[in-house]
Amino acid sequence: MKILHTSDWHIGRTFHGVDLLADQRRALDAVADIVRERGVDVVVVPGDVYDRAVPSADAVRLCTSAFERIRAAGARIVVTSGNHDSPARLGAGASFSAAGGLHVFTTVSEVGEPVVVADEHGDVAFYGIPYLEPDATARELGVAGGRSHASVLAAAMGRVRADLQGRPTPTRSVVLAHAFVVGGEATGSERSISVGGVETVAAGAFAGVDYVALGHLHSPQEVEAHVRYSGSPVPYSFGERSHRKAVWLIDLDAQGLAEVTRVDLPVVRGLSVLEGTLDELVSDARFDAAEEHYVSAVLTDAVRPMDAMRVLRERFPFAVHLEWHRPAGSDLGRYRDKVIGRTDAAIVRSFVTDMRSAPSDSECALLDAAVEAAVAQQDSSTSTSTSTTVTRDDESVAMSA
Repeated sequence: MKILHTSDWHIGRTFHGVDLLADQRRALDAVADIVRERGVDVVVVPGDVYDRAVPSADAVRLCTSAFERIRAAGARIVVTSGNHDSPARLGAGASFSAAGGLHVFTTVSEVGEPVVVADEHGDVAFYGIPYLEPDATARELGVAGGRSHASVLAAAMGRVRADLQGRPTPTRSVVLAHAFVVGGEATGSERSISVGGVETVAAGAFAGVDYVALGHLHSPQEVEAHVRYSGSPVPYSFGERSHRKAVWLIDLDAQGLAEVTRVDLPVVRGLSVLEGTLDELVSDARFDAAEEHYVSAVLTDAVRPMDAMRVLRERFPFAVHLEWHRPAGSDLGRYRDKVIGRTDAAIVRSFVTDMRSAPSDSECALLDAAVEAAVAQQDSSTSTSTSTTVTRDDESVAMSA
């Protein structure tokens, strides 16, 4: 049996405010192509199908069409809910969709009730463990104390093993789970699932099954030979710019796990972090390769450039993030050293230059007028609070108004 492991679609997510639905569609089209070309029997998606508990109509349409394309390519689909998904919404109509080959697991009660798919070697049981929030699921799983991700997942796996042991013939098994397993590496674009500071579970919790398809972490990685994350199909942070997105292709033979093959997904749009002055970024040939990438720019101009993002997008239309870092050595020292011996007007002009750019002549005139008005107001206030001396019975008494 051939199984394709993908996860963390996060349909509906934006990237620094940019809509990613078109990018996600292209990536999921590629998944459907792999299913068709490689003769995949089952596709597993362990969680975070959507990015929000209440996805937009466009996100729902894209998800539905992705499932349809994968199913039309010849594979059955097994899905669980992740920490971003709404179990109730994702699982709506699950019993009906199962008749069409889409099996959705979103509740604790289904943990020990697998989808069974047969091949020439016998049955393969697919167990879907949705994201388990400890406080919400501990009671139903029979966890009395020490509620944690590890304890509720251990209880869920207990139900999986009990079902496997109760089957009349040896059955190969695949578990889908959405969790942070020890040994996995986060990318920074994942939402924390910590409870009381403890969010990880040990890989040993999954002992006794042939393959564990994990969701939650966004880069493809191997925790153990049979315990893996597929990662997301497209990047969701600049921290993922060095990752090549991929899926895992799993082959099960009569004895269990035979082979796991990485299949890279096409790069929909590259990510680049560029650094330099604004003039360098918009003119230097060494940045040519980034012109169609999502760009995060770090400007090193001595003075913050005006309207920098608009200028940057003339060359990099997909620039989405901009920072200005004052170059090392350009700081003239401590504030006290900067202002000592200078007039109020000069200090104000310097402040405007540091925060924005050098003021024009007309702006200087306005600043000077504002400084004069402030000084005049201060002088007027000071004159009303001067000390006066009142003589009474040859005794001087100082009084402050």
